[in-house]
Amino acid sequence: MNEDIKNEIWNAVALADRIAISGHIKADGDSVGSTMAMYIYIMKKFPQKEVYVYMDNLPDVFGYLCDKYDVITDHRDVKPDLFIALDCSDSSRLGQCEEYFYNSKLTINIDHHISNLSYAKINYYVPDASSTGEVLYGLMDEEYIEGDVATALYTAIIHDTGVFQYSNTTRKTMEIGGALLEKGVPSDVIIDKSFYEKTYTQNKLLARCILESKMYIDDKCLVAIATNEMFDDLGAGPADLEGIVNQLRITKGVLVAVLIHEVDQGEFKISMRANGSAADVSKVALSYGGGGHVKAAGCTLYGEIDEVVVRLVNSIKEELACGGQI
Repeated sequence: MNEDIKNEIWNAVALADRIAISGHIKADGDSVGSTMAMYIYIMKKFPQKEVYVYMDNLPDVFGYLCDKYDVITDHRDVKPDLFIALDCSDSSRLGQCEEYFYNSKLTINIDHHISNLSYAKINYYVPDASSTGEVLYGLMDEEYIEGDVATALYTAIIHDTGVFQYSNTTRKTMEIGGALLEKGVPSDVIIDKSFYEKTYTQNKLLARCILESKMYIDDKCLVAIATNEMFDDLGAGPADLEGIVNQLRITKGVLVAVLIHEVDQGEFKISMRANGSAADVSKVALSYGGGGHVKAAGCTLYGEIDEVVVRLVNSIKEELACGGQI
């Protein structure tokens, strides 16, 4: 831990009267957990501050953490003195909040993505950390890591480590997880509610995606497509896609799993997961203007779906070839 950057961050918080906090669009567990942890922590440590938290497309599964707080989902401008972006490698990933971020007097960027662009006035990102939740834990004073702060940090960590099963899980990650459990974090409730529990609609969508998926590159790449027609048929939405790409990833023999989600006519969001050291999917994502981690990354592609699949599979094939997998 760099004590100078830690002091710089908390000095900035201490000097600001009005603070806004947000994570990336289409919030996942690390984004929700880290933003809520920072929000609740600042309210505990600096009760005299005005603190606001923005959340884009807040998934219902995190209701156990967020429902009791005033989370802003309409993206109104609160004209903050300080804007803190968490788990967001690029300011454009702040969505509608990007404008408010740059209109703030001071900005802070705390993250763990290797692709972080250092876009704030104060930047602190740790690529070796499992999650932004892990980074935040190292920045916080022990006495305030309790209750919902601990629950939020634990949520962030388990979602970016797949409940400690991904290779980004280190000894330090496990030690932090253990320390949070000692704080009384209800691990079983958090894991069941936010990670494993699915609605009947979500299970039907998962089944449909698997049923209509296709293998490529000698069965080393599995691709599933979730179309708007599929959503309409099942009464589902984008939020119901949570966890599907990870289910695809654990298919025997698959080195790279891909979930393609139709956002609009000719616009597709891509989520990729790699197994082992088979491929660096962040390189594939970056080549299309996206980003992420070595084993979990995403981007957006445009065009006809058949063309999008061909382009993406060819890029993955090149990456697998570079890694000596084909």
